Amino acid sequence: MDISPTVKPVSVLVNTLCSHHLQGKDEVVRLAVIAMLSGGHILIEDLPGLGKTTIALALAGATGLSFGRVQCTSDLLPADITGLSVFNRSEGNFSFIPGPIFNNIVLLDEINRAMPRTQSAMLEAMEERRVTVEGTTHQLPDPFMVFATQNPSDQSGTFLLPESQLDRFLICTGIGYPPEELERSIISTGGIRERIAGIAPLVSVSEILPARRTVSQDIYLSDKVIGYIHALVKATRNHPLIQIGLSTRAAISLAQASRAAAFLAGRSYVAPDDVKGIASAVCAHRLVIRAGQTTDRGELLREIISSIPLPLV
Repeated sequence: MDISPTVKPVSVLVNTLCSHHLQGKDEVVRLAVIAMLSGGHILIEDLPGLGKTTIALALAGATGLSFGRVQCTSDLLPADITGLSVFNRSEGNFSFIPGPIFNNIVLLDEINRAMPRTQSAMLEAMEERRVTVEGTTHQLPDPFMVFATQNPSDQSGTFLLPESQLDRFLICTGIGYPPEELERSIISTGGIRERIAGIAPLVSVSEILPARRTVSQDIYLSDKVIGYIHALVKATRNHPLIQIGLSTRAAISLAQASRAAAFLAGRSYVAPDDVKGIASAVCAHRLVIRAGQTTDRGELLREIISSIPLPLV
């Protein structure tokens, strides 16, 4: 099947962001677009000041989608995210005031600085694409994507995200320090936040939604690739250092993300390398390591992946 008509505008989006606006952040941009094409959410964990918020702003500007931002703090309330009902004196009734969650792209900045009760307010929105306030259910816009950032958990004033909420994120990744030459250039020219604000939309909703349908319906996943995904998931459940391995939902998420990765590569089928290349970002944050172990989840998962032979397709 020819998927090029739907691939082209998305490829232009990724290439333009990486080459002109977000240099040195190519992989994070690619992962963010994969999350959008898969209908999932992305969590970026890294030190402050490395450009996590800038990526979210650039993605919103380049897609022309509505954007909402929540700066998470310890005194943030669930209603600050979902919205609340306010009494209208002139009409004698209550009117619902939507919160920032009612946008296409929602930036939850420093999500692990919010209290657990506030964090849990986002679970229904992320999973069901709807919000229930005072007994009334409100549908969220389509497309809908949560772009969350968090500081490393050993920093003061942070609250660990529970496994149930981590599992709602399709992708979890970091950014890291930029290469030396690029960082010198950034120091010389200053930040790019002002330039990001002026980005003209590179794609529209009428191009994003067909691309998402192509990813979910037209990218072929062979039995051998399905077997490879299942072998990877099963290996995490039997590993001596892992207390809780990957769930069936994790396997479904890996398949969805692999389809999106194949789509961005311009192919109408998933290759084993698509799965291998995206597996760590999709699966590592879902693992629960046994108590007393200090092994990094990402490194452990990469070891498991390298031990499973790629199928011949």
